[in-house]
Amino acid sequence: MAEINLPITSILTGGLIILLVMLSAMVTARRARLGGIEFGDAQDETLRARIRAHGNLIEIAPMVLIAIALMEYAGASSTLLLGFAGVFFIGRILHALRMYLGNPYIGLFSIISQHVICLGAGAWLLKHFLFSI
Repeated sequence: MAEINLPITSILTGGLIILLVMLSAMVTARRARLGGIEFGDAQDETLRARIRAHGNLIEIAPMVLIAIALMEYAGASSTLLLGFAGVFFIGRILHALRMYLGNPYIGLFSIISQHVICLGAGAWLLKHFLFSI
């Protein structure tokens, strides 16, 4: 078996997959509880919040995973990568809690951290690759 050369990306991916399954299961459970709603949100605020928590993870996680994988492959420091990955993962958990609990203050960290991580990773990649040409 080949050695995985992207351990930080792999760990983050594993955690995000588990979170994604949990969020998906919450949507499915709510749909079942509402009588088997297949499409839409049936004007149910709880289902709508669960759909958005799941959707938000799907919208942002792939780009962050790609960025962290590229950074790790390019030799970024483990400290930087662990910081980015840890803050992003905690932010995703807090975002899900915000959507389920309806508390906007819980999500403030997740929103800010998401943007900071995306900007930081994008800037690192541009700097690393533009100045190495």
